[in-house]
Amino acid sequence: MAKKSMLARNAKRQKMIVKYADKRAELKRLGDYEGLAKLPRNSSPSRWKNRCIETGRGRAYMRQFGLSRIAFREHASKGEIPGITKSSW
Repeated sequence: MAKKSMLARNAKRQKMIVKYADKRAELKRLGDYEGLAKLPRNSSPSRWKNRCIETGRGRAYMRQFGLSRIAFREHASKGEIPGITKSSW
């Protein structure tokens, strides 16, 4: 499980991204890069981190399932993910 502070920081960034989305889009449309630079850093969408919905792990995130590789493997082994089977040849 990821540290609670990391999860809270990511949630805070997500709220800030939503809050400044319209203003950021308007400044980009106008080409006002100085105005963009004055916005908070955490309002940039590229600073948001994809995290596993179960464990909060930031690395080895599988976007299609919203899980990290470890959580994905556990669920796949139990047969809880439809259409996913262990390969063997």
